[in-house]
Amino acid sequence: MGQNVNALNETWIAAGQKVSDLQAKAQAMVDDDTVTAEEVATIKNDIENAKAKRDLAHENLVNAQAEEIVNTEVHPLDKEEKDQKRKFVDEFKDYVNGIPNVVNEVNSSTDEGGNRIGLTIPQDIETTIHALVRQYESLQELVNVEHVTTSNGSRVYEKWTDVTPLTNLDNEDDLIGDIDDPKLTLVKYLIKRYAGIQTITNSLLKDTAENILAWLSQWIAKKVTVTRNAAIIEQMKVLPKKPTIAKFDDIKDMVNVQLDPAITTTSIFITNQSGYGVLAKVKDAFGNYLLQHDPTQPDVHMIDGKTVKVVSDKWLPDVSGSHPLYFGDLKQAITLFDREQMSLLSTNVGAGAFERDQTKIRVIDRFDVRPTDTDAVIAGSFKEVADQKATTSETPKA
Repeated sequence: MGQNVNALNETWIAAGQKVSDLQAKAQAMVDDDTVTAEEVATIKNDIENAKAKRDLAHENLVNAQAEEIVNTEVHPLDKEEKDQKRKFVDEFKDYVNGIPNVVNEVNSSTDEGGNRIGLTIPQDIETTIHALVRQYESLQELVNVEHVTTSNGSRVYEKWTDVTPLTNLDNEDDLIGDIDDPKLTLVKYLIKRYAGIQTITNSLLKDTAENILAWLSQWIAKKVTVTRNAAIIEQMKVLPKKPTIAKFDDIKDMVNVQLDPAITTTSIFITNQSGYGVLAKVKDAFGNYLLQHDPTQPDVHMIDGKTVKVVSDKWLPDVSGSHPLYFGDLKQAITLFDREQMSLLSTNVGAGAFERDQTKIRVIDRFDVRPTDTDAVIAGSFKEVADQKATTSETPKA
C-alpha cells in the first residue's frame, strides 16, 4: 500500500503541475495578438479538464492514505474489544433495523438543548475517526481546538500584541501600583449541530463487525472533515488586512513587516493548489525559486523558513480569479470548540427512504468555530507574482 500511496502522490503532483503550465500558457496568450478565439476556448477547456483530473488524483491519494489507517486500526477483535465494539455494532444494526426496545432507548436520549442525541459513537471509534480526519486534508489541524462539555459558554482572550510588561521597582519599599488593565476580548461559543445522511444497504448490515466499523469510520470522517473545513474557511474569509500581492517583495513584506514579530515565529503560509502553482515559479533576484524544500521533510516547501501549507482548491477556492495567501498563526486566530459528542440517527420514513424502501443513517457532529485573535493572521490574495528584479550599480567611469 505504501508504494501505491507514493505513486498516487506523484500522480497528483504531476497533475497539479500540468494545471499550472496550462494557466501560464493561457496568461501568455493574453498579450499575443495572433491568438484566435478558438484557441482561447480550447485552452480554457484544457484547463478545466486538467483541474478535474488533478482533483480526482488528489481524491484517489487521500482515499489510499485513509485506507492505510483503516487497515491499521481495524483488526480482528480481541475479547475486550468485542465487549465494547461488538455491543456498539449490534446496537447500530438493531437500531437501523427498527428493533423497538433499542429504538425507544436511543430516541429517548436528549442533550441539554432538548435535541435527540441518537446512538452515541464510543470514544475509541471516535479516535479512529479523528485519525482518518487528518488524512482528509483537515484544516482543523491548523486552528486551536478546545474540547468543551457544555453546549454554550464563553472564554476571555488577551491578544498577544496587547500583553503589557510588569513595572520595574527601583527600591525595595516602592509601592506596587496597579498594572494597566489588559485589553481582553470575550468570545462566546454556541455548539451547533451539523448532520449528513447516507443510505444503508442490507448487505452492509449482514457484514462483519470489523467491516461495519471500517465503513462507518471512513464515511463519518469524510463528512466531519468537509463540514469542519467549511466552518473554518468561513472564519478565515472575515480576517482583516488583505494586501494585494503583485511581486516577490510583497510576500517578503508579509513576513518582515505586516505581522507582529512575536507571532511570526509560529506562523505559516496557507494557499490553495492553484496559488501554489504560481508561487512555485516565482524567482528571486539571483534566479533562485521563492519556494524551497524543507531539508528535513522533502515534501514540505518553505518561504523564508516558513512552512507553506497547500490546500485543495475544492476546500479553499479562488475568489474572483484571485488565489488566497494567508500568513500567520491560525491557532491564535481561530478556535474550534469541540463538543465531542458524535452520534447517529436513522430513519426509514424521511429523506425519501419510505418511497424507496430504504434506511437512511444520519451522523451528527457538534462544534462551533469562532475568531479569537484576528490580528494573528494576514489574509492576502494574488493572481500573478512578478519575479524579484536584480539591482546592479553602475560602474563609475574612469
